[in-house]
Amino acid sequence: MASKTLSIFLSPLCLPQNSTTRLPKLYKKPTLILCRFSHSQQTHNNTPLSDSHLPEPQPEPLGVGAAAPTPGDRFLERHRSVEASKLLLKEKKKKKKEKPLKLSTAIASCYGCGASLQTSELDAPGYVDPETYALKKKHHQLRSVLCGRCKLLSHGHMITAVGGNGGYSGGKQFIMAEQLREKLSHLRYENALIVKLVDIVDFNGSFLARVRDLAGANPIILVVTKVDLLPKGTDFNCVGDWVVEATMKKKLNVLSVHLTSSKSLVGITGVASEIQKEKKGRDVYILGSANVGKSAFISALLKLMAEKDPVAAAAQKYKPIQSAVPGTTLGPIQINAFLGGGKLYDTPGVHLHHRQAAVVHSEDLPALAPQSRLRGQPFPNSQMLSENGSAGNIVSNGLNGFSLFWGGLVRIDVLKVLPETRLTFYGPKSLKIYMVPTDQADEFYQKELGVLLTPPTGKEHRDDWRGLEMVHQVQINIKDLKRPACDVAISGLGWISVEPASRSTNNSDSNLEEAAGELQLAVHVPKPVEIFVRPSLPVGKSGAGWYQYRELTEKEEETRPRWYF
Repeated sequence: MASKTLSIFLSPLCLPQNSTTRLPKLYKKPTLILCRFSHSQQTHNNTPLSDSHLPEPQPEPLGVGAAAPTPGDRFLERHRSVEASKLLLKEKKKKKKEKPLKLSTAIASCYGCGASLQTSELDAPGYVDPETYALKKKHHQLRSVLCGRCKLLSHGHMITAVGGNGGYSGGKQFIMAEQLREKLSHLRYENALIVKLVDIVDFNGSFLARVRDLAGANPIILVVTKVDLLPKGTDFNCVGDWVVEATMKKKLNVLSVHLTSSKSLVGITGVASEIQKEKKGRDVYILGSANVGKSAFISALLKLMAEKDPVAAAAQKYKPIQSAVPGTTLGPIQINAFLGGGKLYDTPGVHLHHRQAAVVHSEDLPALAPQSRLRGQPFPNSQMLSENGSAGNIVSNGLNGFSLFWGGLVRIDVLKVLPETRLTFYGPKSLKIYMVPTDQADEFYQKELGVLLTPPTGKEHRDDWRGLEMVHQVQINIKDLKRPACDVAISGLGWISVEPASRSTNNSDSNLEEAAGELQLAVHVPKPVEIFVRPSLPVGKSGAGWYQYRELTEKEEETRPRWYF
């Protein structure tokens, strides 16, 4: 019985010897059939067979004989098991993906300010009516929701939300300035293109001196905003060269410099071309200090890009909100603006404690923003001489012994200047300038603060005002009487051009020797506010006449960023 079973096993086909039936040829070529034996079967062939050496019969789970599964059955069964395992994997992946979806709906953001949507606190940023939120969530339209605060801001309401170091007094403080900075900390570790905005009216105060801590080694496109506010007749060739010279001292990875105006769209086309050229599939982040004009710049950029890019045209419908309130944007806002990949991000403004906006009340913030083209206010001037009772002293001694108040925010004591020295103020027109003798300056400030000297405005804000606690001593060395000696820039406000002598008079070299080291000023500002002494910004028709271009070396010409207007 054992030998018969073995012979049946060894023979793949067992046919009768006298069979005359001819089988059809299934293969044209002979096929080699290999049988794999287990170790026990190989040893069994080499030893004589006996009942004691026969393997014990094992149960056939799949059946034997006619009940045995065919190769086709095995293939189908294997195929079904593979498909079933794929379905299980897909279900597991779906379950994993469902968790981020729940999180994304929970932290859906307002497209106007980037604040997380919520339905609990009515006065807080991101508030949405519960019924509206439920309806938008049901139809997967949370990205098209504008929060209640943004609706009020769009109608001119002044609603601040940022507190802490660099935040704003007055109103509720829902988020700290330090928290907004933390939202930008990841930029230095990403491969991104940075578009950095600087306000030309407050160039030094809005430049972000520690921008390297935020941007890392990423390339930067420097965009100078609000150039339409510069005085009429300004030569932008001189301004562009001045900006590049100031930027070179920062030692940043700046690709190019662009002079722009979001209001008139001047220079925006050049920025759009530069972004498309340098983007290279990377995300683009708009970075800048608070109230520098990032949201207005993005709106102008999308408007021009929409002419050729349908994706940018669609993004115009849900663009960030614009407001005069610093701290309008409270979170990163993703904008699908590029057809070729990469995202555009509007980021929260970096709130700087050393700007005037950080010390005034929120109701006085509009007074710090120029609304029209700047016009320099020179002192002394003919109108002041006719109105001032001490006109004779001014003609003979100049501004020596006088103090000038720029609203209630700045006081300048003129300690020692030439008789012909002139100070020209460039800043918002709402801040009036008053001049009194220095020995009467303290009494005048205490009497007129909140009345003539504003901001602060009103008795309530005046009582909370801490005064001009910081005094900066400024000593100016004169190099050329035919050009302004320098600018004294007040962070967050504007600047004062110091002209040692009138350009209309003839000044000899002997006068220059006498005037050397003659200019001394004392600048009083609130405690955190900083001042910057810088080379004069060439503005107005006269700027092109006295501005001097620096001769560059071959290496500087290669590495120096280009500027465009």
